Amino acid sequence: MSGVRLSRAYVPGMLERNWGRVVFLSSESGLNIPPGMIHYGFTKTANLSISRGLAKRLAGTGVTVNAVLPGPTLSEGVEAMLKESAEKAGQSVEQVAIAFVKANRSSSIIQRAASAEEVANMVVYACSPQASATTGAALRVDGGVVDTIA
Repeated sequence: MSGVRLSRAYVPGMLERNWGRVVFLSSESGLNIPPGMIHYGFTKTANLSISRGLAKRLAGTGVTVNAVLPGPTLSEGVEAMLKESAEKAGQSVEQVAIAFVKANRSSSIIQRAASAEEVANMVVYACSPQASATTGAALRVDGGVVDTIA
């Protein structure tokens, strides 16, 4: 609900200026629901629905609404989570992350976790003036995990 509440708070000002960017952080798990994390996948699917619906609601206004769908990402939190496993295995965190991706997201084309910076780059684009014709989109930065050509 945080995205809904933030949208309710900030979209009116964006409409007054006839310019704005709303970006929901979803996940490839919103399309590929992980059996062990159904609750997480459900919330990320909800982000996709909200972003698409709000984009339609704001049609023609100069305010764009998109969702960014990261795949496995080597964020600070994930690094901390993997650190103990890496130390026990005598491997780097990156090596453990690669093994996780290969075991749990085998459809990944990049065969590794994305960096937080790679995900942030997509968000920067979605917030930029260059994204003026990108709205209602599910912008994947999932390393090719979602097995679709669309």
